[in-house]
Amino acid sequence: MNEIILEVRQLVTEIHQRRGWLRVVDDVSFNVRRGEIVGLVGESGCGKSMTAFSLMQLFPTPAARVTSGQIQFEDRDLAKLTADEMRRVRGAQIAMIFQDPATFLDPLMTLGNQIAEPLRAHNFAGNATARTRELVAQMGLPDPELMVRRYPHQVSGGQKQRALIASAMACAPKLLIADEPTTALDVTVQAQILDLMRDLRDQTGAAILLITHDLGVIAEMCDRVYVMYAGKIVEHNTTRELFRAPRHPYTQGLLRSTVSLESASAELFAIPGTVPNLNELPTGCRFAPRCPIANAQCKQEPPFVANDASAVACWNVERAAASDIWKLEIGS
Repeated sequence: MNEIILEVRQLVTEIHQRRGWLRVVDDVSFNVRRGEIVGLVGESGCGKSMTAFSLMQLFPTPAARVTSGQIQFEDRDLAKLTADEMRRVRGAQIAMIFQDPATFLDPLMTLGNQIAEPLRAHNFAGNATARTRELVAQMGLPDPELMVRRYPHQVSGGQKQRALIASAMACAPKLLIADEPTTALDVTVQAQILDLMRDLRDQTGAAILLITHDLGVIAEMCDRVYVMYAGKIVEHNTTRELFRAPRHPYTQGLLRSTVSLESASAELFAIPGTVPNLNELPTGCRFAPRCPIANAQCKQEPPFVANDASAVACWNVERAAASDIWKLEIGS
C-alpha cells in the first residue's frame, strides 16, 4: 500500500456566477495509495463532492471548471486530458459511486443493462451478459437471473445502491470514488454496503476515496483521513491518530459532535455557527469566526505544516492540543 496511485496537488475548482468565478475547491492537495481507503470528511457545503467531481471531470453544472493544479493518476495528469481521453479513463480505471442511486439510475433501463453499460462503453472483450450476472451475484443481490431484468422502481434503496456499485466495478477500476454512498440508506443497509465496499477492496485491490460527513463511517472504514473545511484541507492524519489526538480545532469540534455511549453529557454538542458563504470568506483562517481559541494572528492565512504522517493548518496547534478547547461551549 506504499505506491501512490492518485496524487492531487494544489487543486483549484471554480463555479461561474453573476459576480464572477467562485472558488469552491481552494489549493487542495492529498494522495491515495494503491489498495487503501482514504476518507475525505467535513460538513455539508465544504467542497467534498466538488473535489470528487473535479477528479472525474464530471461536474453537475457546465459552469464549473478546474482552474489549476494537478490530478496525477498513475503516470497521467487527468487535468490535462481531453474530453475523449477522460471518457476512456472514467469507468475503466476510475469509477464513482454517487450519493443517491435513484438519481443516477435510468428508470427506463433494466438493472442488467445499466450494469453492463460500462462494459459496452469500454469494449469489454468477454461475455458481457455473463459478467453482468457475475457482478450481480458478487454484490449479494438475490436471484441474479431475475434481478438483471428488473427496473429501478422494482427494487429497494439498498439494492439500487448495490446495482450502482456493480456498474462502477464492472471494468475492475483501480480507484473507486464513493461520494456519501450510504446517506440515503437505513442503518442496517448502510452497514451491509460498507462491508461490501471493504470486501471489494480486499478482493480486487482497488483503492477507495470515501467522501462522507459521518465520522463513524470514517472510523470503521478508512486508513487515513483528510478533514476539509470551506474548500480547504485543514488536517490530515491516520485514522487512529486523528481520533486519538485531533490537532485542528475544527476536527476536535467534529469529534465532540458525535454521539457516544460513553459520553456523560445529556446534551448534544454542535459547533457554533455555520460553514461560511464562499462569497464572504473571512480573512485568514476560515474557521476563525467559529473557533473558541482564535486570536489576532488568525486573521492571517495559517501555514499547512506537514510531515510524512500528518499535517494541520492552524496557528494554535499547541494550545488546542493542551486542553479541551470546546469545554466552555458545552457548559461543563
